[in-house]
Amino acid sequence: MDATGSASSEVMIRLSGVGKTYDDGTVAVQALDLEILRGELVVLVGPSGCGKSTTLKMINRLIEPTTGTIEIDGEDVTRKDPVQLRRGIGYVIQQIGLFPHQKIVTNVMTVPRLYGESKATARQRANELLDLVGLDPATYADRYPHQLSGGQRQRVGVARALAANPPVLLMDEPFGAVDPVVRVRLQDEFKHLQRDLGKTVVLVTHDIDEAVRMGDRVAVFATGGRLAQYATPAELLGRPADDFVSDFVGSIRGLRRLAVTPIDAEHLEPLDGISTGDLAATIDIGATLEEALAVLLREDKAVVGVRRGSQFVGVLTPNGIHRALRASLAE
Repeated sequence: MDATGSASSEVMIRLSGVGKTYDDGTVAVQALDLEILRGELVVLVGPSGCGKSTTLKMINRLIEPTTGTIEIDGEDVTRKDPVQLRRGIGYVIQQIGLFPHQKIVTNVMTVPRLYGESKATARQRANELLDLVGLDPATYADRYPHQLSGGQRQRVGVARALAANPPVLLMDEPFGAVDPVVRVRLQDEFKHLQRDLGKTVVLVTHDIDEAVRMGDRVAVFATGGRLAQYATPAELLGRPADDFVSDFVGSIRGLRRLAVTPIDAEHLEPLDGISTGDLAATIDIGATLEEALAVLLREDKAVVGVRRGSQFVGVLTPNGIHRALRASLAE
């Protein structure tokens, strides 16, 4: 994996000079150059009306660009039949868009059936995907959308988007319709799923916390369709490109870096001199400073143990978290 956390340095999506101007002269997106790597999860974020959703919809040509070219895996898709293009791209929206009078399994089977797969093969694929997103087919396959919770319907939407095994997945505010607790759990589950499947994902949100939590890289759009900054979450929080980005990220960006800064072995201390009674639950060395702080607060302990696999490697104290955060900011 490269420095962005993606699986490959190969460009999967390339937008070159892509812009959208409507007939009344409104500029939705200014000439946009953007490269998204294979296996990367990129988040488009910004205030309402900044062009992020328009950009997403231009990738699968639900909105036609006025200028520029869009390449997916080296192919200029602005010259491709749009219906054929969309069948090869997964698409998940906030409203999910399930067919209310069809069973869950039938909803997920839709795209494979459009591609001509047999009903038996499409059903088997649908059941595999339901299981993949954490919905037991024996329990949920024959239910209807109204019989599921909002979070469960969102999982079905993801399963349906993956049904044709698309290399690219587009997501427009996918977690906005569920409550905050379920939203965080879905975000974490989707991140793990995306890493396992190696899909290239472009996700739109207005929530900067969701953007830095999920993205390998984040594209911040400003009013008027201008790309203000495109960077990793750590870069975005540590070095905002201009006043707009600084204001949008917020004055607590230092704290937000806790969520994107991994625990570093150099900030750990040995267990010597520390009572095991002061030790909170252990966490893995790959966890973030935010997760470490959450354990300390939840357990009301002085230190949290850190392990690498089954090996205990040291403890992290509040002072260690502070040092690690300051070092991250200094970088």
